[in-house]
Amino acid sequence: MSDPKRTIGFIGLGIMGKPMAKHLLAAGHPLVIHDVVAGPVNELAQLGARVAASPAEAAAQSDAVITMLPDSPELEAVALGPKGVLAGLKSGATFADMSTISPVTWRSVVQQAVQKGIRVLDAPVSGGQVGAEQATLSIMVGGDQATFDDFLPIFQLLGKRI
Repeated sequence: MSDPKRTIGFIGLGIMGKPMAKHLLAAGHPLVIHDVVAGPVNELAQLGARVAASPAEAAAQSDAVITMLPDSPELEAVALGPKGVLAGLKSGATFADMSTISPVTWRSVVQQAVQKGIRVLDAPVSGGQVGAEQATLSIMVGGDQATFDDFLPIFQLLGKRI
């Protein structure tokens, strides 16, 4: 999807995810958010984000989903669970995981996503909380070139070295 203001689902609003989500909102992207912690959800909702009750609900309302989660078990639950991202994301949509996780976990997610026609990007970041707050993250992206090229404007809102 080439619309620069595509609707983005953002799941994982911790010390890095919350400021990243704020940058997307500030750039005018409609945002659908989900997190297990109410504080950042409420804060972003007051800024205009829509709140989803589950990762699947966020994905169903989005053209693309970004996850920023602590580790592999959380990504597995959020992506592959019965109310997970892959249960809600439409064929042709993009799923970008920006967490730092096990390659084994990511391969499992990719395999299931591709079967559903979902485009995937593995995009872990470096730069910590300050990089997330200042949109100066380094983003190391793996995926096919066309999906990367399409998603690059989103990454450019979050980081400097992509």
